[in-house]
Amino acid sequence: MILPITLTVAGAAAILHIWLSLRVSRLRRPLKIGVGDGGNEVMLRRMRAHGNFAENVPIFLILLGLIELAQGGNLWLWGAAIAFILARILHAFGMDRPGGNFLRVAGIAISWLALLGLAIYAILIAYQSPAIYEGIQISPGQRAEAVRS
Repeated sequence: MILPITLTVAGAAAILHIWLSLRVSRLRRPLKIGVGDGGNEVMLRRMRAHGNFAENVPIFLILLGLIELAQGGNLWLWGAAIAFILARILHAFGMDRPGGNFLRVAGIAISWLALLGLAIYAILIAYQSPAIYEGIQISPGQRAEAVRS
């Protein structure tokens, strides 16, 4: 089964991850910082933008893929996925500015809302699906019957 939303967002996230990595790497040589932030606030901010991305994206992609697998794609799922990726870009630019600026706050707030929306949707799917009383459902309409002794 192809999961077009998850594949598209995973691809976009990989490209964004590389961009965030390059933003850190490009500062290392001129600042002569091989490891860590070297006490440089700009380096620290870019490292945290990259780290925060790496912390939030995996759980988002897992939820996105599982929901798409369980329910198929829909406009709501596309919207949440696009909002999440755009929010991560806002957050990265916001981290370049001092304090709790609009880009940073909007980026993290939208990210959290998208993640929370997927989390709630996943829980609802799990408990609204019909129970399987006999056999194990492999895919819609196919079951592997349990062997009874």
